[in-house]
Amino acid sequence: QVQLVESGGGLVQAGGSLRLSCAASRIAFSVNAMGWYRQAPGKQRELVAGITSDGNTNYADSVKGRFTISRDYPKKTVYLQMNSLKPEDTAVYYCSTNGPQGNYWGQGTQVTVSS
Repeated sequence: QVQLVESGGGLVQAGGSLRLSCAASRIAFSVNAMGWYRQAPGKQRELVAGITSDGNTNYADSVKGRFTISRDYPKKTVYLQMNSLKPEDTAVYYCSTNGPQGNYWGQGTQVTVSS
């Protein structure tokens, strides 16, 4: 059973930073694309950032220049460094993977940014 376990969420003031982690297990991490999504109350889930198996990245326009996605192959972990956080970044953040074994999601971690 593929597992994605997110951590690092919490409450932070506007302008602050958080780093989310997603530890993957039972997947071919080196060949899988990884991504971070978020869902705010009453809104659809949206892609925040993605990283391919060879390290190419893409970002939502709303987070470009503030968020950075990265991956550690030996640790099978993907990170999302979030700087200059805004109240509109408040959401549940989900880790996702897509590869030969299919598409999987983590349980989500809450990020709350106070103004």
